Formats: sequence, structure tokens, C-alpha cells
Amino acid sequence: MFDFRVHQELTCVAQGDGHFYSKLGAMVAYQGNFKAEKMLLGPNEQQGVLRAVMGLAARKLTGENMPLMKVSGSGIYYMADHARHVSIITLQQGQSIGVESENLLAFTEDCKYGVRFIGVGVASQKGLFTSELTAVGKKAQVMITSDGNPLILETPCSVDPDAVVCWTGKDPSVRTDISWKTFIGQSSGESYYFEFNTPGEIVIVQPAERPSGIKVGID
Repeated sequence: MFDFRVHQELTCVAQGDGHFYSKLGAMVAYQGNFKAEKMLLGPNEQQGVLRAVMGLAARKLTGENMPLMKVSGSGIYYMADHARHVSIITLQQGQSIGVESENLLAFTEDCKYGVRFIGVGVASQKGLFTSELTAVGKKAQVMITSDGNPLILETPCSVDPDAVVCWTGKDPSVRTDISWKTFIGQSSGESYYFEFNTPGEIVIVQPAERPSGIKVGID
């Protein structure tokens, strides 16, 4: 089994033996013996071709398809993504996390990977779907990246959907504060929020927003 840890904030290390899954091209160095193969149908390949094809189709249709590698071997494997900040989340068995595919770097074999509908995101670059990782074993770890040092919040809280990276617990509801000023470019610019209302869960946001999905204004 592999154990994930952060190395100097911008690099993740997978140490151990067996296999895990990572973003295509994430490797920057390794010590030991490793083999990396591209997963044509995703990590569900081992559960049968039909399920794997359905999983791939769902990810492509929802825009949550991250090209994956299956990394097998033993030793120390270093990963990074354009010098972005790296964090590791450990999941309890049965626990799930919603995470943006662009922020997902790697996960252990004890994680089940899929997508789920969250039904919000109309006025944002945050889509209607999110990637989902569920712990199916006792050694479930997820590597995530963020633009800058992430902010870790305990729910309840409200966040900008263009800054959200991942969350545990129930998916957010949407709150809007749109008026006629929004359409002439005179609003605060913060008229669309994600609300996480279940107490005791965790939301991680990055100190950088994705480009807004809708821009309407009059100069």
C-alpha cells in the first residue's frame, strides 16, 4: 500500500508498494521501480468493461474527465502540477468528497472514483457536476492542488463557486443576489454563492478564482 505525504508544499510523495492513480503526467521524479500506464477507461476498468465505459462516458459528458495513470511498483514517487500548492485529504471508510477534476492530482487504490450531479453552477465556471471520491478501504487518501495556500473552512459557510476546490458532506445549495445592477456591471461582483449548511464538514477553497462564466456589462 502507498502512503501519501506533502513534500515542501508544492510536491506530493507516494511511498510504499502496490498501485495508485494519478493525473496523467504528474510525475516529476521517482526512486525505486515503477510502471505508469494510461487508463483508457479509467479506474473502473477492473470492474468490467461495461461499467468502465459507462463511467468514462459520464465523465466526458459532464466535463469531469481527468486523464489518469495507474502507477504500479515500489519506492518513492514524486508528483506535482505546475508548482501549485499540494494538500492531502485522508478519508474514513465510507466517507465521500466532492472535488473539481482540475484540482485532483492523485488518489490511492482504496478510493472509488466517479462523478455526481450537484445541480448548481449556472452563472459560474463551476459546472453542474463534480468528481466524487469515496473511501472503500481503510487507507483512502486524495491529493489535491490549489492556486496558492488553501483556506480550510468548517461548515456552515458560504463560498465563491469559482474558488471552491473540494468539500466533504452534502453538496451545496446556491444563493443568488442578482438585481438590475448586475446586468449593467454595477453590482459588487459577488452575487452568486455556494452555501454549505451541514455543520461539522470541511470546505477547501483556493485564493484564486476561476474566470467568471458570465460577463454582462455596459461601459
